[in-house]
Amino acid sequence: MIGSSERDAGRVSVFLAIALLGIFMIIGLSYDAAGQLNAIQRAQNLAAEAARAGGQEIDQAAAINGEIRLDHVAARRAVDAYRTAAGVTGPPADFPPPGPDGVETIHVEVFLTYEPVLLSFFGWETVTVKGEATARLLTEEP
Repeated sequence: MIGSSERDAGRVSVFLAIALLGIFMIIGLSYDAAGQLNAIQRAQNLAAEAARAGGQEIDQAAAINGEIRLDHVAARRAVDAYRTAAGVTGPPADFPPPGPDGVETIHVEVFLTYEPVLLSFFGWETVTVKGEATARLLTEEP
């Protein structure tokens, strides 16, 4: 006669194998989600720094006459140089119309790719994240 313990032999190991696969997927999802959030934060920081770099490029000829405004060509060049040095890409910086206070701004977008570590085994490829920031030209002390 076969005892009940012999009939159940091997069944727990199949259940554990399936459960372990699910646990590994949850760990991989958590790890790669944290990595993607880190990439998003890095893209935001790089966009803010690039906007600050572009926001420092004032029109020197106008500044001599007392008018403080951005030199759009030099600002775009500074943003592109910063993005190149950081190893990221993005569209050219744009200059939204001044608001009611008349303050000029520069808007920068940065694209960064994140490659999942554990979820790449399940077919997830690279993820592109976007960071954007706007810098205001201050003409007086804050």
